[in-house]
Amino acid sequence: MKFVEEVVVDAFLPTYRAMLAERLRDRGLTQAEVADLLGVSQSAVSKYAHGEVDVHPDVEGDERVRALADRVAEGLADGTLSRVGALVETEVLIRELEDGDLLARLHEEAVPELAEADATFAVHDADSALRTSEQVLASVRRGLRVLTNASGFAGLIPNVGTNLAESLPDPTGIEDVAAVPGRVVDVKGAATVPGDPEFGVSEHVAGVLLSARAGGADAHAAVNVAYDEEILAAFTDAGYRTVEFDPGAGEDAVEAAITAADFDTEEPFVLYQTGAHGVEAITYVLGPDAPTVARAVVETLLR
Repeated sequence: MKFVEEVVVDAFLPTYRAMLAERLRDRGLTQAEVADLLGVSQSAVSKYAHGEVDVHPDVEGDERVRALADRVAEGLADGTLSRVGALVETEVLIRELEDGDLLARLHEEAVPELAEADATFAVHDADSALRTSEQVLASVRRGLRVLTNASGFAGLIPNVGTNLAESLPDPTGIEDVAAVPGRVVDVKGAATVPGDPEFGVSEHVAGVLLSARAGGADAHAAVNVAYDEEILAAFTDAGYRTVEFDPGAGEDAVEAAITAADFDTEEPFVLYQTGAHGVEAITYVLGPDAPTVARAVVETLLR
């Protein structure tokens, strides 16, 4: 009796880890760094590097496995994908391959009687909440990379700081919105991110995003930058639709402004307010995801 999990352990995992180790080393990571990311010993990484681990040719040659190894290695190497996110993405593919696919076939080869049975091994949900959350966090990291890699972005950070936020598909509150804890700030001319994105840490930008959605905007991400007439004109000239709201009109001002504008486009757009007593003027860019709104800022204001 051999379980499909044994096929995963014996055939898939050694091959996949060897593929990841090779790709991570190709990206300049040390053996110690690769070992830490993969949760294995440095000696294991050395064995992968020297071809001392048996790899399964069917697993190594599968285009989906190769694509996943490329994507996960890239995300782990540049920091946009967490180890949990990498695990979730791998688990999803494993369950897909178990469900009448590659791993099911290898299982049937090990246990021929299974070929005659009407069985399925799909035990994990590819649309799990954990996977979705990790995808949103990874998206925010990618957006932050766009902003912080752009020369001159620190000059667009308002006094209250900048945040970049992205929500789950159907958010009900700020706990469903991922953002930077403490906000991005200007430290001696450099945009500084104080911590890894988390859910539930942004009241302001997350609140603007949720209020815009409540008003009918089809947006899942938002970023705030400084406001002045030149910034607003740059977005207008670039073809972005702009909507003003009154910061002194209370928490529902954004929702009311979006509702009045009959705003249902999926394209990025700009919200702004010109300030009030004790309230700094701010520009907000909203759109489908964090990298998109980040690129809108960089391409419109810094190029």
